[in-house]
Amino acid sequence: MTDLSVEKLPEAAAPTAPLLETKDLTRHFRVGRGFSAKLLHAADDVNITIDQQQIVALAGESGSGKSTIARLLAGVYKPTSGEIYYQGRALSSLRSRRDQLAYRSDVPMVFQDPFSSLNPAFRVSHGILRSLKLHGGHLTREQRNEEAERVVEAVGLSPAGDIMHRYPYELSGGQRQRIGFAQALAHKPKLILADEPVSMLDVSIRIGLLNLMAELRSSAGVSFLYITHDIASARYVADQLLIMYAGHIVESGPTESVLANPKHPYTDLLLGAVPDPRAPLTVGVEGDTGEPPKVIDPTPGCRFRWRCPLVVDECHHITPTLRRLGEGHEAACHVAQPDPGFLSSQPTNPAPPKKG
Repeated sequence: MTDLSVEKLPEAAAPTAPLLETKDLTRHFRVGRGFSAKLLHAADDVNITIDQQQIVALAGESGSGKSTIARLLAGVYKPTSGEIYYQGRALSSLRSRRDQLAYRSDVPMVFQDPFSSLNPAFRVSHGILRSLKLHGGHLTREQRNEEAERVVEAVGLSPAGDIMHRYPYELSGGQRQRIGFAQALAHKPKLILADEPVSMLDVSIRIGLLNLMAELRSSAGVSFLYITHDIASARYVADQLLIMYAGHIVESGPTESVLANPKHPYTDLLLGAVPDPRAPLTVGVEGDTGEPPKVIDPTPGCRFRWRCPLVVDECHHITPTLRRLGEGHEAACHVAQPDPGFLSSQPTNPAPPKKG
């Protein structure tokens, strides 16, 4: 019988290398057939850096390309162009099945719908034990059972033995999502891709899952890519915040810096959509026409220009690229201005010597 158990990938880079990094990551999908076929630009030239024990939030509206990025990082999709580096090693260089399984063991995914990620015909223990059998090396059956109980306890479910013998339908939505995290933890991961893990849960339960992510970062040393459309939850849990619109990263930086001093009009729009209990019911987001992004064979220019209240002529012809506007703070916008303090701290070029 083929041995599918795997060892962890060797760390091929220097200790200072990021845990995971993307370089100009791009994914296009063909829409239609024959001569009428077009390309949907789900992600274009996306650069993401995730360090050890860091929570990075990727935020944006539905359809902005967030889940495409997660599936690229998980190996579900292959990039159209660009590269993903894990511990300094390009994923395209992972040729053997053993290396690919080792990467998936290090970088598992937690899905948005907790019920669809669990097999309703089996008890909760089935998925966790199956993960341990596939990714747990050469553990004995008794050791796998002990490890399964450990990860269930680690995600805040007890008594673990009772929980593991239940069927998914016997658990609440929050408990099912915690089991999803337990299945990911069974791999002893270094990075968990959490794709909208709290969006289908009641507001009262979400805070518990966000706290769980923070606890796992501290106790198990796990990093997270937290994908969300909820800016408020990103502010609560994330160290770094990336704002995505129509396949592009339009703003990035430390979470508090981005939200306290947003540079891109789209980030302002997302902040304006956060419910404020003190605001009157008639308050809306001014200037937003709700125009959907044009991502099928897009023309050059800013993809937010049809909704932007600050649009200028360059926005229609030149695609903006990320540029530094503050300490670690970047935005892709023609009209965004640097922070005065950051601008004054930049070195100035000395005047050229006079001739003669």
